[in-house]
Amino acid sequence: MDGPNVAQCRDGVWIGTPKCKDLSCGSPPPVQNAFIPNQKPRYQHGDIAHYQCRHPFGLFGNPVVTCLSGNWTDPPECKESSGQCGPPPVIDNGDITTYPLAVYSPGSSVEYQCQAFYELEGNRRITCRNEQWSEPPKCLDACVISEAEMEKHNIELRYSYAKKIYSRTNDFVEFRCRRGYYRKLSPDYAFRVQCREGKMEYPTCT
Repeated sequence: MDGPNVAQCRDGVWIGTPKCKDLSCGSPPPVQNAFIPNQKPRYQHGDIAHYQCRHPFGLFGNPVVTCLSGNWTDPPECKESSGQCGPPPVIDNGDITTYPLAVYSPGSSVEYQCQAFYELEGNRRITCRNEQWSEPPKCLDACVISEAEMEKHNIELRYSYAKKIYSRTNDFVEFRCRRGYYRKLSPDYAFRVQCREGKMEYPTCT
């Protein structure tokens, strides 16, 4: 519907003429040095079209355009690929925070985030320079401290009674001997343990 959807009868005359607007789109906008596989002459509202660049040009922007209320969203560009970078490096237990592109222009940057309980080490933002990405960060594993693991060493958490906790990399956790176990087989300093990339050295009591 384009405008009001009501017509009123006043003194024998209809006031207002509702109109129906065509929400479909014609062919997607042309992009120099690009083509659209299986292109159609007409697209419905919500349909998408996917651009591909001809060799050796690189794609800048979102390769997908969408037909919205009779208009296309902004198309990408296909330009010389000198100095460009491909997709950002994949890191374990982490992802980039934006939609990944096939090609990035020189000076472009992306940011990473780690999955739950993983600790980011390094610069979360990397930059494309001279066809290469700067060094990506790492997502360091957390330590999982379970009741079963503590029973195995006859120890318990010094300041908590939780059955299971997660400790981030470089965090410290303090233990003590369980009730009924008083002899420390490990030195006193070993009862304050640091998590290192998902691994911990547990003290032992007997």
